[in-house]
Amino acid sequence: MPLKIAVLLGGTSAERDVSLVTGLEISKALSEKGHQVTAIDCAYGAKVLTDWSADSKEIIRVEPSEMESRQTTLNRNIFETIRYILDNTFDVVVLALHGGYGENGQLQALLKLANIPFTGSEMLASAMGMDKHVSKSLFRQSGVPTAPWVLLRHPEKYRQEQVKQFGLPLVVKPNDQGSTVGLSIVDELQKMPEAISLAFQHSDSVLIEKFIPGREMTVAILNGEALPVIEIIPEHGIYDYECKYQTGKSQYVVPAEISEQTSRELQNLAQRAYHSINCRHYSRIDFRVTDENEAFCLEVNTLPGMTPTSLVPKAANAVGINFSDLIERIVLLALNSK
Repeated sequence: MPLKIAVLLGGTSAERDVSLVTGLEISKALSEKGHQVTAIDCAYGAKVLTDWSADSKEIIRVEPSEMESRQTTLNRNIFETIRYILDNTFDVVVLALHGGYGENGQLQALLKLANIPFTGSEMLASAMGMDKHVSKSLFRQSGVPTAPWVLLRHPEKYRQEQVKQFGLPLVVKPNDQGSTVGLSIVDELQKMPEAISLAFQHSDSVLIEKFIPGREMTVAILNGEALPVIEIIPEHGIYDYECKYQTGKSQYVVPAEISEQTSRELQNLAQRAYHSINCRHYSRIDFRVTDENEAFCLEVNTLPGMTPTSLVPKAANAVGINFSDLIERIVLLALNSK
């Protein structure tokens, strides 16, 4: 039966450009399935997008969106979005947002309060997934290896003694951002203040963790089941914003060319990480794997990119689930979660 679906996209985070592409591709897929789809850019309240033909190359720039600087005035528009959804009685809301209030649990709380079914994890899981310090703590409690780290609440609190034990290089990143926005790899301690300052431009707290050399792997989870492992081979050696979203900057091996034992271990760890923060519907869990096949969990993405060329659809396609079927399956999971 055709459904009346609202797709929320855009938003005000640094990942706005990626969200626009995700949302437009999801809208096209669901429309082709025969559903009545309304795409809403919630940065501007009830702004309905009627042109879905934009090319992702034209939308996603080399640098993250500067929309963050306007959050103070634009974030309140989300209430107009909620009113629009209530007034138009949609069957379900598809969250195609990345970062900010769209992924950190705030929007999920509003939708739950309004009794509106939505895709992706609920409020608490979203908040814990976005907070890297919290999620890494939960990984550790659940027996999922993760790189050692320290959390900074203020740049002036940084002391070299805190991180010397980790050795160099170090990863410095905002505690609650995605797509490697504000991330630096530091190979000299004298460069730490600059990296910390950059990270604090995107968050109120900053994570400093030991850099894990090795291969980049990711595992998508669909309704609790692990999909095939994907290896990511970025041009820059690290899967940064440009390598994620600029065509040709990364290679993807699906399934990853690793032993069956390593593959099963990564899938098991991904499921454990997924359940440690109580995710639902779908997520993507990122890892670094050393030359000795030791796996370290980096983070859980509770609303990963969902275009036909994104990693979750690539993994689903490897087991015979095409893009439009994948999106419709997630929508039905949301309806059944009421």
